Amino acid sequence: MNGSIPPNKPQNQPPRPPRPSPPKKGFNALWIYLLMGAAFMYVWFNYNDFEPVKAEWQEVKEQMLPQNDVECLTIITNQDRVEVHLRKEKLEKYSDRLGNTPPKTGPHFFFINQPEFGVYKTVEALNSERATAGEHTAEETVKIETDTRYNYFARAMEWLMFPLILVLIWFIFFRRMARNMGGGGGSLGGGGIFSVGRSKAQLFDKDNKNKITFKDVAGLEEAKVEVMEIVDFLKNPQKYTNLGGKIPKGALLVGPPGTGKTLLAKAVAGEADVPFFSMSGSDFVEMFVGVGASRVRDLFRQAKEKAPCIVFIDEIDAVGRARSRNNGFTSNDERENTLNQLLTEMDGFGSNSGVIILAATNRADVLDGALMRAGRFDRQIHVDLPELKERVEIFKVHLRGLKLITGFDLDFLAKQTPGFSGADIANVCNEAALIAARKNKADIDKQDFLDAIDRIVGGLERKSKIISAEEKRTIAFHEAGHATVSWWLEHANPLLKVTIIPRGRALGAAWYLPEERQITTAEQLLDEMAATLGGRAAEELIFNKISTGAINDLEKITKQAYAMVAYFGMSEKIGNISYYDSSGQYEYNFKQPYSEKTAELLDAEVKRLIDESYQRAKSVLTEHHDGFTRLAELLLDREVIFSEDLERIFGKRKKDKTDERSEGDESR
Repeated sequence: MNGSIPPNKPQNQPPRPPRPSPPKKGFNALWIYLLMGAAFMYVWFNYNDFEPVKAEWQEVKEQMLPQNDVECLTIITNQDRVEVHLRKEKLEKYSDRLGNTPPKTGPHFFFINQPEFGVYKTVEALNSERATAGEHTAEETVKIETDTRYNYFARAMEWLMFPLILVLIWFIFFRRMARNMGGGGGSLGGGGIFSVGRSKAQLFDKDNKNKITFKDVAGLEEAKVEVMEIVDFLKNPQKYTNLGGKIPKGALLVGPPGTGKTLLAKAVAGEADVPFFSMSGSDFVEMFVGVGASRVRDLFRQAKEKAPCIVFIDEIDAVGRARSRNNGFTSNDERENTLNQLLTEMDGFGSNSGVIILAATNRADVLDGALMRAGRFDRQIHVDLPELKERVEIFKVHLRGLKLITGFDLDFLAKQTPGFSGADIANVCNEAALIAARKNKADIDKQDFLDAIDRIVGGLERKSKIISAEEKRTIAFHEAGHATVSWWLEHANPLLKVTIIPRGRALGAAWYLPEERQITTAEQLLDEMAATLGGRAAEELIFNKISTGAINDLEKITKQAYAMVAYFGMSEKIGNISYYDSSGQYEYNFKQPYSEKTAELLDAEVKRLIDESYQRAKSVLTEHHDGFTRLAELLLDREVIFSEDLERIFGKRKKDKTDERSEGDESR
């Protein structure tokens, strides 16, 4: 009946869940063990473990055959071997050699066959001779057979060896390489060897405990202001999009090594509290063709999935070098394909997709022009070496975990480290702690930091180096010459310390405290050149001979003189012309950008500048000969002298007197 309810079934009973299908029976490994056991039993009961005994053809020919002991000889044609089958009734005769239970069917003996033996002819002749003489019946005739035997297992292994080697290489080499590249499976999407095209970027998300913020980045105040806009956009994108503004797609951090470019990029991600993809430019380069472009695609795919986020590419010049630089003899199509893919991906973003690209390099001059255009890396943020105030802040960051002496003067320490980067300052702090620990001190004091600066700048002291008295005297007058000339020349860098204790590869050293200036005049460069040549001039004046100890000085002033003439336009004969190439376009050119006549003029001007500086150094040393000699003798006696010692011998520097007068005028 339609619509009726079957009996014995409640009307409101919920439908029964479907029965789970029985699991499919897989292959039982027990069958493999059963087959292996059966094969073992078959071999055990059928394998003949008797090995024939080796004999000699001479024994078989002269004893066994004449005595009618041999029933059959089997010649193995492909093994140069003949097997001897004895008659059953003769087995006891050879029991001492064959054992108590020799097999009834041979072979019992074997010998190595040689063509000159003539085994076949010998047996045929013996049978014919006996048949003629009627000595035995036909059943007692010595049979001779030929056989060809092959080791099928060995031949099978020969055929299987190459595939087995390929399989072994696959499992050992390629699987290991896939693990190193982050692969796990064997499919195209997961891992294995096909994961070589996946991005190797490290992801730092919101849950990362080691989060870096701007509090961990000292100094870099101008750079922080630049990147704060990026942080503000990632936190409040509607603030800009409502007005129709567009945030820059990329920002390039440019600066010397160790200035904190990577740290600043991580701080941007920490402040914005967004995922941060970190990758090096060299990670895109691989031995396989097309891998770099594939990794670029995969990186940007992951970035779009995690948006808003930051993608940071460190040392981008590894893949972003200008394509025109490699024409001719250093072509690298794989790197250029990677760069092309990077350009395409950066230009393919939506205007407000929430993905921002940060990159860092210390070679911005070699980057491709297409990478630097607006719409890709819109901004260049210069991260320069820290100034005095910034160095104080950096020291405060790196001194947090150090145990310092009470009343430590940070300002003094910052003044002693002009030109130091953030990484250098971190190294100074760590080295000072190691030096204090080596001296079993409870706290780190100022001298430990000064020793650390000397260790980093000049190298490790080598007090054990054996130097003769004459060499030591030469070194002392050489360093005293530097100190004297730099003290009396107004624009030379002020001297801090002079030592004749060997450090690193140097036999002596002079520490200067260069002024932090943005531009340098020709007078300042010439005074510095004269001070650098003071050591060579002192050797010539005192000893009337020169040594190889001035090689670093000569190298320095030669480069400086060429820079003055060819780059800075500080030569009257050359004029206001600069051959400096800031774009790097002529880096790989073999032809110089000036004529041979100009090259001769450049060389002549460089020599003139160096000669004039050398004569100035000699004249200063001659004029202040007594003080110069006293300084050298004091250096021989104490090995280390400071600026206070020079002031006691020569009086105040001319520049210091001028500064004091200017300060007095300002106070009035």
